Amino acid sequence: MLRLSNLHVNYAQIPALRGVNVDVNAGEIVALIGANGAGKSTTLKAISGLVSPSAGTIKFNGESVTGLAPEQLVERGIIHVPEGRRIFPRLTVEENLRVGAFASRARAGEQQARERVYTLFPRLAERRRQAGGSLSGGEQQMLAFGRAVMAQPVLLLLDEPSLGLAPLMVEEVARAIDRFHEDGATILLVEQNAELALGLASRGYVIETGRIALSDSGTNLLKNPKVWASYVGQEDWETTTGDERRAPAATD
Repeated sequence: MLRLSNLHVNYAQIPALRGVNVDVNAGEIVALIGANGAGKSTTLKAISGLVSPSAGTIKFNGESVTGLAPEQLVERGIIHVPEGRRIFPRLTVEENLRVGAFASRARAGEQQARERVYTLFPRLAERRRQAGGSLSGGEQQMLAFGRAVMAQPVLLLLDEPSLGLAPLMVEEVARAIDRFHEDGATILLVEQNAELALGLASRGYVIETGRIALSDSGTNLLKNPKVWASYVGQEDWETTTGDERRAPAATD
């Protein structure tokens, strides 16, 4: 479905991505993990048209979408939920959701999609007339997810959805991602909580200084000692076994 080939992105002549190659097949959840500044968010921004590649190609469903504007990509079903939620704080919950259905491909199913959002996230239904800015951080993340549902995504790009959330809300985020997947969305997940991301993903990539350093199944990456030590937070991997290899997720 999605193929990034030799993708390069520069910020003011400084390389951010250096020949990134990533494939996402239809129906998959694929995780992209790495340290802060490694190029995770830049990869998503390039896919969604928020930054322009200096070289390389982005193909979606076999067609090049390299350099297309964000609104053109939304019309194709590529929906980006950015880091920090980016809801409209002065608009009500319902108004925020209506914004999500602005694309022509989503208008016909707006009412059905809104009902789906309220089924997925009952708290949003309870707060539908509240301003988005009055919600808690976790509720705002649910609203950002709901706005994405309104756009009827084919490919969903999630950037750090658990960042700054309490553990109970992180569990709710994980359940929401599972539900999106069950509903047929293909997902590329950037997540600072590597254990969460790789636990959800069928496959994953590790990005370091703008290059893909490693790719494997999510299960194998979680078992990889270097990945665990660098991104999950366990420093004494070699001295632990079995169920002991469980540690709090990193907060990079």
